[in-house]
Amino acid sequence: MKSHYRTETGYLPINRWPHDERPREKLLKKGPEYLSDCELLAIILRTGVGNSKEKFSALDLAKKILAEYGSLKNLLDLSLSEFLKINGIGRAKAAQVIAAFELGRRAVSEKNGNNKSFKCSEEVANYYIPLLKDLKKEQFRVLLLDVKNKIIKEVLISQGSLTSSIVHPREVIKPVIKESAASVIFIHNHPSGDPEPSTDDIEITDRLCKSCNILGINVLDHIIVAEEGYFSFKQKQLI
Repeated sequence: MKSHYRTETGYLPINRWPHDERPREKLLKKGPEYLSDCELLAIILRTGVGNSKEKFSALDLAKKILAEYGSLKNLLDLSLSEFLKINGIGRAKAAQVIAAFELGRRAVSEKNGNNKSFKCSEEVANYYIPLLKDLKKEQFRVLLLDVKNKIIKEVLISQGSLTSSIVHPREVIKPVIKESAASVIFIHNHPSGDPEPSTDDIEITDRLCKSCNILGINVLDHIIVAEEGYFSFKQKQLI
């Protein structure tokens, strides 16, 4: 994949392109909405790669990556080791891309979560399905709510295959007490796409609910989200 800017001797770096066609300058002049996915990714990558025989600009590299993975969505949850398998991506570039995606994810979560309230389990599921359904690892989160069911804080308790040793009541109760939350909602994702609870899910939920009840913490629901929908322990009268 070659850049459309070449000299008689070969490669022409982006900093020698016409000023208005350089991704960074284009963003500063027109705004990020005017840039393609490739151009935005090129800004994060910053530099191209290559050797004396063949060189790629940052934009060439961005095009190559998106062509290989199909879309930005498919890049969102690549691990460091998976990024390092991409030709032209070293540890520095991988870290830059991972950090940019994580900042975007956190910004969206923070923006949408501040003072947000939920009236029912379906609203919670509809809010979290887009955020969690494409993750490759299971995440267990607890939503801390005030007396009006507005989110005080969202806490990531664990990441990986859920077991009772990983999702321990003390790790859930600690932030609840610290934030003086009135109630909680447990939520986690199933990367398999099927939201039906496993035996471990049921055992973990029962254990957490019993621990919370002892301390007077109101458990509103435990919701499992996945590509195929969601499962509500409350709706199924399991809480």
